[in-house]
Amino acid sequence: MVSGDGGGGTPSGETGGGGVGAPNLDAEAQANIAHATRVSPQTVQWLLDNYETAEGVSLPRSTLYNHYLYHCADHKLDPVNSASFGKLIRSVFMGLRTRRLGTRGNSKYHYYGIRVKPNSSLNNLSEDGTPLNIRNQGGQVKKTPSGQGGQETSHHTHQQGRNVSSTGNIKSNDPYDSQAHMGSEAISTGDVTRALPILPEINLSNPIPAGVSKQHFENFRAIYQEHCENVLEVIYNLQFHLMETVWRRFWGLGNNNNVISSDKNNVNEVSDEDEGELASKFPSNVLQNMLRSPAILEFMKNVDYQFYQNIVEVLIPDVLRSIPSTLTQSIRNFAKSLELWLSNALMGYPAEAIEVKITAVASLAQTLRRYTSLNHLAQAARAVLQNSNQITQMLSDLNRVDFHNVQEQASWVCQCDVSLVERLKEDFKATLQQQNSLEQWAEWLQTVVDQTLTPQEGSPDFSKHARQFLLKWSFYSSMVIRDLTLRSAASFGSFHLIRLLYDEYMFYLVEHKVASSLGLTPIAVMSQFLSTAKVQNIGEGNFSLNGDESTVPAIKRPKYEDS
Repeated sequence: MVSGDGGGGTPSGETGGGGVGAPNLDAEAQANIAHATRVSPQTVQWLLDNYETAEGVSLPRSTLYNHYLYHCADHKLDPVNSASFGKLIRSVFMGLRTRRLGTRGNSKYHYYGIRVKPNSSLNNLSEDGTPLNIRNQGGQVKKTPSGQGGQETSHHTHQQGRNVSSTGNIKSNDPYDSQAHMGSEAISTGDVTRALPILPEINLSNPIPAGVSKQHFENFRAIYQEHCENVLEVIYNLQFHLMETVWRRFWGLGNNNNVISSDKNNVNEVSDEDEGELASKFPSNVLQNMLRSPAILEFMKNVDYQFYQNIVEVLIPDVLRSIPSTLTQSIRNFAKSLELWLSNALMGYPAEAIEVKITAVASLAQTLRRYTSLNHLAQAARAVLQNSNQITQMLSDLNRVDFHNVQEQASWVCQCDVSLVERLKEDFKATLQQQNSLEQWAEWLQTVVDQTLTPQEGSPDFSKHARQFLLKWSFYSSMVIRDLTLRSAASFGSFHLIRLLYDEYMFYLVEHKVASSLGLTPIAVMSQFLSTAKVQNIGEGNFSLNGDESTVPAIKRPKYEDS
């Protein structure tokens, strides 16, 4: 019996947490499967011992078959052909789906929803089934998408889209494939088991468009769930270059698939004749009417904001923790391309749907750029805060600042409580004198936000109070920097760096505080700014989403340049 949740069925009786486990097959069931597929019960048990079902992951079919051939050679068994082995896999792990992933000329069929167990010896085999020399793997590890926590496995094997040599070195020239350029740096991502959002039911209280049924809405929800799984797999494997393909495969309308890829060296596998998954499931008029309906627009907006927030937390689980520079650059390149990739994929769809999708992905791109910049500042400031000589110089220069004059000039603009400003000044000096770590500074900044904004929580103007606090914080800090500049302070550069970091981190804290107060994700809060801007200059014309046209080609949004 197969239990389904819209995200791919898994056999009943699974063990473990986070939706991960293996079927519980008794001896009779194993014998029946072995007889039906002409393999030994020993092979069935080998599959159960070494593989398990899991959400959001996949394995190339050729990799599983090569593992099987290695198993047969090791135990002197006669292997069945690949087709018979495929029947065996589906008999043991019911509910698996098959997908073709990769670019043209380098694509492979994958089983979606299965992985090698973290403690399996198969992790020491390459994709062609030959053993890897563990000592030559360079210590590169990647967390498995397991809910058990703390388990890690080599990411050399079983990762689609990479070439792995016998020495474990990854060969890739793709600027978006960050793991290919990681060297010996370890990758630490967030918990992927919670990244896939629980999709809400589509609100059918509004009138249903002509020609559209409730079943169409239910089918759309199921397909959208599967699409989110595909996106998550690309993100977790850090194969950012495949995102364009995933979007075009889902949204493509057939005649729009000849859009030139933004990567001129990457020939997209989607052909001119192919229809996207949506277009192949719904008649054209039904699809267009459905994507104009308020129910679907609200559904996509809510899912995207939550899902994109989860993606940010997978890629950057801690904005202060060091991230390898190559991964940082790959994320920034990825963010820079997101709007173009999605707007190309959405050509021909209703303007209302395009605005919802592009606004959400623009918020994702902006958030990724901000958080990677914040992380870069944090690592630069960490070096300053760990240098006792620089801290001593900063204290000396800070004690010469005329804070009375700063307060007089700022009071008329900010009208802040004088006692609060004085307390923050003394706390800042004390924290600096103690030579606290970056994490301790972060705790102090969090305390400042809580003390200032908590009394305002629940008020209708909470967001306004939060914005005013950010402006006042920035104004006061700029006045201090001005005084240090006029005095030609020796530690001016250090203060300038610290000020940039603290301003950015304060923005980060306030953003999350406001989001929590409103019951929204931080990405949804930031999108409120983006959604107020008119989306113009679409395609070759100057179409505006405020106009009457029903469909649009591509969208150009305001640019946020890399800092």
